[in-house]
Amino acid sequence: MNRREFLTAAAAGLGTAYIMPSVFGAAFDTPTLTKKIQATDTVVLGKTGIKTSRLAMGTGTVGFAGGSNQTRTGKLVPLLMSGYDGGLNFFDTSDSYGSHPQVAAALKEIPRDKAVVMTKCDERDPVEAKADIDRYLRELGTDYIDICLIHCVTEGDWTTRYRGVMDVFEEAKEKGKIRAHGVSCHSIEALRAAAKSPWVEVDLVRLNPVGAHMDADADTVISVIKEMRAQGKGIVGMKILGQGAMRTRQDEAIQFALGTGVLDAFTIGAENRSEQKDLIRRVAAA
Repeated sequence: MNRREFLTAAAAGLGTAYIMPSVFGAAFDTPTLTKKIQATDTVVLGKTGIKTSRLAMGTGTVGFAGGSNQTRTGKLVPLLMSGYDGGLNFFDTSDSYGSHPQVAAALKEIPRDKAVVMTKCDERDPVEAKADIDRYLRELGTDYIDICLIHCVTEGDWTTRYRGVMDVFEEAKEKGKIRAHGVSCHSIEALRAAAKSPWVEVDLVRLNPVGAHMDADADTVISVIKEMRAQGKGIVGMKILGQGAMRTRQDEAIQFALGTGVLDAFTIGAENRSEQKDLIRRVAAA
């Protein structure tokens, strides 16, 4: 399945995602947290040395074909600024979300070294990937990208199949265009390959207690993440609310994400200031 086919299937499946109590069987018991945690806590992503807020501001809810719920409202810039003013400095963007211009506008208002920008590249051709990184820098209005990921990888042999793109990312890092590179996985085979690859410095992984829109059941995914953490990879969680499947069970989902102890940070896409403030509150309440 290529990127376009994946996104089409994902968009088509949104309507059924909200009523599924579990995709892979019984839901997990929610872990009990033993210390106070805040969305605005400063965390370090593995061995990268990159320090960021625990909660990232996602900009790609139903993101595909250059748009997302956040970008379609035309109110993303003030949302990013309110999040930053509230202590969130992790900007989760992507070429396919069409959110680079809005993130660029927010970056103009704050010191660049106070923000962490993560973006994602869909290209599988090395020449196009190299051109894309340079374009991202122009679109974001910055000299460097903190984290750049190969986006939506599904193939178990991606570390050999896309070696050319990986080399492009390495070269970009050597030139100071990116600080860390990694991958966004969308299959358990791809995730396992990422765990075994020294090239992966940051992994964006799907995790929630009901298995919605995940690569495998939570037990299996967590075991692979633990392997990654043992190697010092930075782990950022996504699909924390199961792409809407846990919209009415947010506290359970957030407590699960925090209680597993395997995530350095996680991203959730608030669509307005009220949702953003509510997320910050729920993390603190967990």
